[in-house]
Amino acid sequence: MPSVLALLGVPGEADTLGLRADLEGVRRVAVLLVDGLGWHQLPLTGPSLRSLPARKLTSGFPSTTPTSLVTLGTGVTPGAHGIVGFTVNVPGTDRVLNHIRWGTDPDPQAWQPVPTAFDRAAAAGLRSAVVINPDFEGSGLTVSAYRGAGFRGAATVDDIAREMLAALSEVSLVYGYFPDVDTSGHVYGVNSTEWLAAVADAERLIVRLAERLPADAALLVTADHGQLNVEPEDRFDIDASPALRAGVRVVAGEPRVRYLHTLPGARDDVVAAWKAILGPAAWIGTREEAVARGWYGPVPSSHLARLGDVVVACRDKYAILATKTEPALLSRLIAYHGSDTAVEMEIPLLVAPGSVVRPR
Repeated sequence: MPSVLALLGVPGEADTLGLRADLEGVRRVAVLLVDGLGWHQLPLTGPSLRSLPARKLTSGFPSTTPTSLVTLGTGVTPGAHGIVGFTVNVPGTDRVLNHIRWGTDPDPQAWQPVPTAFDRAAAAGLRSAVVINPDFEGSGLTVSAYRGAGFRGAATVDDIAREMLAALSEVSLVYGYFPDVDTSGHVYGVNSTEWLAAVADAERLIVRLAERLPADAALLVTADHGQLNVEPEDRFDIDASPALRAGVRVVAGEPRVRYLHTLPGARDDVVAAWKAILGPAAWIGTREEAVARGWYGPVPSSHLARLGDVVVACRDKYAILATKTEPALLSRLIAYHGSDTAVEMEIPLLVAPGSVVRPR
């Protein structure tokens, strides 16, 4: 988003991606995020997608939807905006906050204090709009990622295309979100019949947008993460292992990245026990060690406690479930994401220019 704002002439924004070089003359931009369509899934897509100019980017960590949506919407790293996981422990409580099902508690503007790209566009006199499912209007995640933009509700391919194109005739920056690839991957698996159907729908949406762009506009397509299938034999269950539960007060995160909040004095024992049981299946370390790896970028003191006392990042194709304390649906999923593997973190940037622009 900082590169998009720079392309649109917003002062003080850095064109890190070098968009100006290829999109000279663009005055309006549509950004479409296809949830779950990682770089490594592109070879499974149709020719219309594979024909678009593409480059490889890297998502933030964890490679999970709420973290990535706020990273995209703000242009800052996860440590700065504080949405550091799918679920996190609210410091000072035993509560686990699900960022997807988040309303107004905690207050989104306090929990995520960084101005969004849409805020910054508005301050520079540029109007913007977001086109997402109407059920998400006013949610904590929507406010955190997109505040400053006008809201337009749309859920189907046809509705998203119509609303994005209509908005593009009125404002300088439009953002749209298509969730179905991620959903079908979770439920049915990557490369399943259902997943391929969702990818075909995403391709139909992209083609429709690209074909109907205003002459002075460009469409940028990206993703929040990739996905990988996890076999039953590669799943650990915290709730079936007293040794994994010992010393742990609160479990947060998600199956590919776990945040363990420990009882007083138990942190080192938890690290040792988890390393002994998981072995090479995961990287396991303290909060301080995880931050030192640079995964989150700089983390202010106000956000540090949202990370676990112990952080567990799965390697290869492993997952860590909590079958008794988390929703049963989570254990029934086939594909997951969240960790730092290339399949999860590498994402595409596809560019479709309007008729007055031709990429070099």
